[in-house]
Amino acid sequence: MSADSYTPQSGDAGIRVEHYDLELDYRVTTNRLSGTATIRGRAAVPIRTMSLDLITLRASRVRVTGDKGATFRQTDRKLRISFGGPLAAGEPFEVTITYAGAPRPRRSRWGTIGWEELEDGVLVASQPTGAPTWFPCNDVPSDKATYRLAFTTDALYSVSATGRRTGRASRAGRTTWTFEQDAPTPTYLVAVQVGRYVTEPLTLDMVAGELSYPPAIAARVHADFEPLPRMMALYQRLFGPYPQEGYTVVVTEDALEIPLESQGAAVFGSNHIDGIGGLERLIAHELAHQWFGNSVGLAGWQHIWLNEGFACYAEWLWSEADGGPAADARARQHHARIALLPQDLVVSDPGRDRMFDDRVYKRGALALHALRSTVGDGVFFTILREWTARFRYGIASTADFTALAERVAGVPLADLFRIWLDEPALPPLPAGPKTGRAAAIAERVLDATAPRLRPRRPRD
Repeated sequence: MSADSYTPQSGDAGIRVEHYDLELDYRVTTNRLSGTATIRGRAAVPIRTMSLDLITLRASRVRVTGDKGATFRQTDRKLRISFGGPLAAGEPFEVTITYAGAPRPRRSRWGTIGWEELEDGVLVASQPTGAPTWFPCNDVPSDKATYRLAFTTDALYSVSATGRRTGRASRAGRTTWTFEQDAPTPTYLVAVQVGRYVTEPLTLDMVAGELSYPPAIAARVHADFEPLPRMMALYQRLFGPYPQEGYTVVVTEDALEIPLESQGAAVFGSNHIDGIGGLERLIAHELAHQWFGNSVGLAGWQHIWLNEGFACYAEWLWSEADGGPAADARARQHHARIALLPQDLVVSDPGRDRMFDDRVYKRGALALHALRSTVGDGVFFTILREWTARFRYGIASTADFTALAERVAGVPLADLFRIWLDEPALPPLPAGPKTGRAAAIAERVLDATAPRLRPRRPRD
C-alpha cells in the first residue's frame, strides 16, 4: 500500500515509525557497511505484514520483539516482514534488522541519489528516495521520526551526521561517533558525511553552528560563509526562531552537482565555494530550508513548492536585506524569464517527473511575492511566522498554507492562489502596495533588544 502518489514504490502507508536506532560500521577503503537498525513504530491500520525500503544491502536477520513467529523476505527494493499474528491499529511494534553490503547510489528518474563514495570519504544526499541505500526505513516525507545514530569508521576521518553529537570514542584505530536527533525528521533528511575535514565551531545569532571542510580550501570557505551569522539573524527575525538544535555546514573536496540540505545541516561541493561569494544565494537557500521543508515538512511530494518556493524567496529576501537587488526586482526578472518558457506546469501538483523543475522553485517564489504584494509586508511576514510556528516539526500541504494565509490576512485569497498555484498559465505580477526592504522589516517584526544586522556596502 503506497504512502505517496509521487513515489508509489516507496513506503508503507500501514505503519508509522516513531524512532530509528542505527548502529553502523563502515570501512572507507572497501566501501563495506554493516549495521543493525532497531525500528519502533505503530500500525496505522490493522496489519499482518509491513514493508521497509532497503536497496542493495542485504538483511541477514530480522527479529520482532515479543513475536517469535515473525518471518521476513527481501526483494530488490523491499524488506517484507510478516508478523506471527495481526496488529491492531495503534498497536506498537519493534523490529531489529541486521544487514550489510556495499552501499551505492540509487538510480532514479531524478538522477543518482543516496549513498555516494567521494574521492576520500562519503556523501549522503537522499532527496527524495535515497535513504534506503544505507538503512531500512519507511521512506516517505510524511512519516517523521526521531533518531539515534552510532557510526564507526577509520579514526583518520571526521563524521558529521543528523542530530547533535553526543559521543566520540576511539579504539584500535577506529572511532565511533554518536548522534541523536530529537526533532521529528523524515528519512530523506537524515544524512551522514565522512571525510578528512577540519571542523570548527560557529556562533550564528545565538545558534550553535559547525563548519567542516578540507584544509586546502580554508580561505575560500571562511570568505564565503562569512555572511552566515547575518543570514541566520535575518531569517530568525522574518521566519521565527531557528527550529533546529544547531546548524552544520560540510564542504566536500569533491565537486558536486548541487548543494543539498539535511535536517540541521547542509552539504556543499568545493565548486560552490569560490572565495568571493559568487554563489552566496545557495548558502541563503539551504539555510532557509531549516524552516521550510525541514521543520515544516511535506504531507506529500506534490507539495514540494512549499520547500523550494519558500527557500527561493528567502534568497531574494537575503539579497534585499544585504544591499543587493530588492525581492521585487528579483521577482520581475525571473517572471520575465519564465514567461518565455512553456506554460505547462502546475505549481501545486507538478507531477513526479517535474517536481524538481526550476519553474517549481521560481514560480513558487513568485506566488509568495504576489501574496506579499497583495496583503502588504506586515501581514505577509505575520503569515510566514504563523506558518513556521503552527506546523513546527509537523507536515503540511498547499491547502494548509492557503487556509492559514487567508485566515491571517482576513481577506479572500482563493483567486490569487488559484491563478498562481493551480493553473499552468503564468499570471502577471500584481503591482500591489510598495514593499519595504527586508532588513528594515526585520527590525519591526522582532524585539528591539535583538542584535541588529551589520550593514554592508551595497552590491552592484
